[in-house]
Amino acid sequence: MGIPEPELTPRVRDAIVRLMGEVDQLRNELNRTRHRLAELERLADRDTLTPLYNRRAFVRELSRSMAHVERYGRPSCLIYFDLNGLKDINDRHGHGAGDAALIQVGQILLDNTREFDVVARLGGDEYGVILSETDAQVGREKAEQLAEAIRRRPLHWEGKSLPLDAAYGVYPLKPGEDPGSALAAADQMMYSHKLSRRTARG
Repeated sequence: MGIPEPELTPRVRDAIVRLMGEVDQLRNELNRTRHRLAELERLADRDTLTPLYNRRAFVRELSRSMAHVERYGRPSCLIYFDLNGLKDINDRHGHGAGDAALIQVGQILLDNTREFDVVARLGGDEYGVILSETDAQVGREKAEQLAEAIRRRPLHWEGKSLPLDAAYGVYPLKPGEDPGSALAAADQMMYSHKLSRRTARG
């Protein structure tokens, strides 16, 4: 309902203009708040050191992938990586070198996976990768390719070339399973892989 023209005195017009200005100001402030919240949510998903997701975000994405497997019956794989020798790098060359190694490995994993795959640092020297639309055989082949990519790029630190290596476990996601069980199973497979490599080296 509009205001009759005779009642639109200069004072009323000024009040309407001020009110419209306040509404625009509130709308702009709301948009800024939404942008800030979106940025905070993005930061909450990111690892503090590497360009990867953190464990919180990874578990959420793993839950979504497992729901997709259960609903559509399409295969997906979880790869659990453990960076070998990080403690030795930290002890011999300092934590700066260790951090650089973690960042480099994270970038290698990102560079060698698809845009819709999920890559995260799970904590310490451990990483997770979710390969969608990937069966166990292809998942194992991809895991070895990623491990080889890590081995091919030593860390160059203060004039030295520090070799990098990683053990991995590949676990096909199963319908009805929870993320914690899948992560534990992949972690155990990674540990078995690490032991078998130690045994092979004698």
